[in-house]
Amino acid sequence: MDASPFHEGELEAQARAGESSRGGGIREFMPDQHRDFFALLPYLFAAGRDAQGRPIATILTGPEGFITSPAPNALAIAALPAPDDPAGPALSASAPIGLLGLDLRTRRRNRANGIISERDGNGLRIAVTQSFGNCAKYIQLRQHAFAPTTAGTAAEELTSLDESARDLVLRSDTLFIASGSESGLDISHRGGRPGFVRIEGGQLTVPDFAGNSYFNTFGNLLREPATSLLFIDFAKGDLLQLQGMAEIVWDGPELAGLDGARRLMHIEVTRAWRRKAALPLRWAEAEPAPTTLATGTWRHHEAA
Repeated sequence: MDASPFHEGELEAQARAGESSRGGGIREFMPDQHRDFFALLPYLFAAGRDAQGRPIATILTGPEGFITSPAPNALAIAALPAPDDPAGPALSASAPIGLLGLDLRTRRRNRANGIISERDGNGLRIAVTQSFGNCAKYIQLRQHAFAPTTAGTAAEELTSLDESARDLVLRSDTLFIASGSESGLDISHRGGRPGFVRIEGGQLTVPDFAGNSYFNTFGNLLREPATSLLFIDFAKGDLLQLQGMAEIVWDGPELAGLDGARRLMHIEVTRAWRRKAALPLRWAEAEPAPTTLATGTWRHHEAA
């Protein structure tokens, strides 16, 4: 019998949830369709580890074709983090990296995790050790356009989530979450109706809806509760990058507060950065996924 593609934390999370998966689509190389898919993207979501070993999430951008695959176990990314990106130092040679290719035009997404084999002035080269696809659930369709190049403001580190940051979180229908374990790093998409993320003080609550039963994020968080969230203002190109500590709520009455929630993540925010006009892309109004429309928003929602 083939060894499981899941690490012990992922298997434990599957058992806690009463679900399981054979993970037949998880490979140690990228199939040709995945290699071709990455070359179509003008943006790529990435996770690294900061100097303290904590995950941090970001996004890299470039013209379509800025990502190439010279071999089934390699990706070349002709882009580097911006100088003010707090995740920049984490994406260094020999460091682990988690990658998510997501085409919001089609709801297609594929993962490629591994090690940064090289970083130079032109970009990154990745040795891919894990590749797999994900379903299209909860991904809102969005059409993008490149914006005229303008100089955004430098990254602003926030001492707490101010009104502007909270507003972005509360109206978001999409976020990206980075997590890690001894097996490596991962970055995943989460989606729902605007308002699917709750804020109480410095704590965010993110629901977990029915998915592919892999439990990559939850399995990582069982081993390492440190995490990072990335929010995008799709109309303005602004980014909000957060780090925090996660606690999983597996069951109980709190889940009844949001239709469709199977589990919850409480994330206590420890660091936050705002980067205005950081992206050269703007997106049109979203078309919600059918699975998103089947979920709800928080009852008795209070942004305390």
